[in-house]
Amino acid sequence: MKIEVILTPAELPALARRDLRETVCVVFDVLRATSTFVTALHNGAKAIIPVSEIAEALAIQKKQPDVLLGGERNSMRIRAGQSGGIDFDFGNSPREYTPEKVRGKTIVSTTTNGTRALRACAGAKMVLAASFLNLTATTRFIQQLRPAQIVLVCAGTHENMADEDVLAAGALCEMLVNERVTQNLKVGRAVPCPPPGEESVPVQQQSCGAHGVTRPTLSDSAEIAWRAYSQAKSDLAGAICNSENARHLLAIPELCNDVAFCLQHDVYPLIARMDADGAVRRQ
Repeated sequence: MKIEVILTPAELPALARRDLRETVCVVFDVLRATSTFVTALHNGAKAIIPVSEIAEALAIQKKQPDVLLGGERNSMRIRAGQSGGIDFDFGNSPREYTPEKVRGKTIVSTTTNGTRALRACAGAKMVLAASFLNLTATTRFIQQLRPAQIVLVCAGTHENMADEDVLAAGALCEMLVNERVTQNLKVGRAVPCPPPGEESVPVQQQSCGAHGVTRPTLSDSAEIAWRAYSQAKSDLAGAICNSENARHLLAIPELCNDVAFCLQHDVYPLIARMDADGAVRRQ
């Protein structure tokens, strides 16, 4: 198993041009698109259709009047002045997507970065939407698949790296490398492998985890993400709250609680998968 991490959205155009037919892509937009998607699916949404532009969302609703519209620009819900006359039903806050509002509904969503990252992976063998909220469930699903190639895609902030996405990708790398951690979660035991920097031989040559499973091969970008997570995990909330995205959201009274919400771990035991038709559904 080879793991690569796309660290910045500047890499997305090149990713979209790659042959991904044998690759599983996992997209992280922790603050907030993928956190919102998994919350909506957990609360009963039928599907989320990610699109890049406001005009695409409006065109889908014109053909399918029953769909709801969600998304943001500059973190705020899209309003009539931006859409040409329609206030969107939701913004990009996971706390808006309550069971009463989303159960049985299809939602078309356009966000600054997250939906763009998902669309860049459209040619992959499989595309998963992940967050801290469903991280362990996603990891276990990948362990069962054992794909030859995994690309973890960090949606980022505008064209820049987002710390929270890199740290989430690093957390997934750690669980895949140290497979015994996730296999023993059911009984409350964790048997860690040496953290980055303390290996006696290179990661690629080690076996670690249950039944001597060989560790995945990590690209340099995956090593960066894993090491970042290893250094930050003792105070993950503190590290992420200093990120650009978190500082921006924390300064907006109606959105500041989104940060703590999105940093919850393993609230939802679900897999969010983008199907061939471009819709994200519960696996």
